[in-house]
Amino acid sequence: MDYKQHIAELIGSELVSKNDIGEALEGHGDFALPCFKYARELKKSPALIAADFASNMAKSPFIDRAVVEGGYLNFYLNRAKRVEQILESASSEEDFKSAREANKGKTVCIDYSSINIAKPFHIGHLMSTAIGGSLYKIYEFLGWKGVGINYLGDWGTQFGKLLAAYEKWGDKTKKLTLNDLLELYVRFNDESERDEELKERGRTEFLRIERGEKQALETYEMFKKTTLEEVNKVYKRLGIEFDSYNGEAFYNDKMGPVIRELDDKGLTQISDGAKIVSLEEYGMPPCLIERSDGATLYATRDLAAAEYRAKTYKFSKSLYVVATQQNLHFRQVFKVLELMGKEWAKNMEHIAFGMVSYEGQPLSTRKGHIVFLADVIETAVQKARAIIEEKNPSLEGKDEIAEEVGVGAVMFFALSTARMKDLDFRYDRVLSFEGETAPYLQYTHARCRSVVAKANLKCEKVDYSLLTDDVSYACIDLIGRFYETVAQAAEKNEPSIIAKYLIDLAQAYNKFYIMNRVISSDKALSAARIQLTSLSADILKKGLSLLLIKAPDKM
Repeated sequence: MDYKQHIAELIGSELVSKNDIGEALEGHGDFALPCFKYARELKKSPALIAADFASNMAKSPFIDRAVVEGGYLNFYLNRAKRVEQILESASSEEDFKSAREANKGKTVCIDYSSINIAKPFHIGHLMSTAIGGSLYKIYEFLGWKGVGINYLGDWGTQFGKLLAAYEKWGDKTKKLTLNDLLELYVRFNDESERDEELKERGRTEFLRIERGEKQALETYEMFKKTTLEEVNKVYKRLGIEFDSYNGEAFYNDKMGPVIRELDDKGLTQISDGAKIVSLEEYGMPPCLIERSDGATLYATRDLAAAEYRAKTYKFSKSLYVVATQQNLHFRQVFKVLELMGKEWAKNMEHIAFGMVSYEGQPLSTRKGHIVFLADVIETAVQKARAIIEEKNPSLEGKDEIAEEVGVGAVMFFALSTARMKDLDFRYDRVLSFEGETAPYLQYTHARCRSVVAKANLKCEKVDYSLLTDDVSYACIDLIGRFYETVAQAAEKNEPSIIAKYLIDLAQAYNKFYIMNRVISSDKALSAARIQLTSLSADILKKGLSLLLIKAPDKM
């Protein structure tokens, strides 16, 4: 139930909207309406206006009382009624059904992870993969149709370099691995800095790929197959799936029509032999469309990709989950599309995020200073296994639970902090069972399930008045905010909003658990507290699933 809207309707004045009603200060009710801004229109003091508005509150069983304090009208909700409304709504998922119906027919394209072929899937890719995967879950939960796009980096001169390196140093007698490709890539970059002839050979080899020479293409396709085989193992562990793997190469034959359209609309000009779209009047450097040698650039392919996605998916939103360093690039691309008259360009958004370091060390693929994401996940799982063995050695299914805890810890690390912040991955922090971590949330969920299983209690009717004490009410209030929290996370494209909410809920439930005996000789009280416990577990599980984290029933 939208209590702010309910209060606005009870007041019955066209001057008051739900947005005028805010959270009350502690000790001053649940909601508050400042009446100062209505004084000129109504020609009354704010206190008198508040008193007039208060007279309408008796009409609602959900409002316990409305108190005038100076120019403020403070509302105290009927706790028993609110508890009943929240718990019954959460049980029936009524709020969830309404949200899904409102978003029916909308499509969101989410470009995320976007790995580079023949380069390692390292911890630096975690942020895009986790944020994009979570947003996909969040939007689909709210009724949208999601289209997950892994825009592969599968084109460019680096493949000529790699082909040259493979022909010169590669071991043709064994099955190629992603680690082999990394070593060849690093070696080529090191040696080509001292060998101009080797650098030129890299350019020549890429021309062979561009011309479609059979042997060059076969080796290039082997690089792609090797990469995807290995990274898909990581995606599977993370619970990540994609609807499209169309990468840069897919748009090679789709850039021509876009360039011609730019020319026909008079948007391009020649500068030092290169074709550009000038964006000076918008405070940006020019957007390069073609180099002086006729080669296309990232922007050209992104323009073609945007056109293709708009026609193919007819998106209501198109999100690009890419690091903050690409801010200028996307501002340029979106502005060029706007200048082309693409109405859908306004529905495109760059979902930027900060950088990731590992145990205090920056990452660099070019120099070989990288940490494979597969290794990070495996280490996290093994450390989780050791912790479980220490805390609960008799636990059944320890390997499966360790997998869920280890993977969950890695994902929560990426999603629990506002995405624009830089992060430093440290195992001791992400795997802690205390504080703001995934294991803490998973343990709280398991505790709830254990309490419910131990009670083995069913009750047809719950006495909601038994859950109006401050500690119980604080937990129930949070349960009632789940769906609006998910909607807010989608509105801001910020999964950390859900992560923070789950921490608040877990802390509220654990406080309730410590201060109350859930199972007692009082069956009515036990039944009420068990329902609170059961719904807390349900919400924790739903919320964790939106962060691509499993919620084991036992730990």
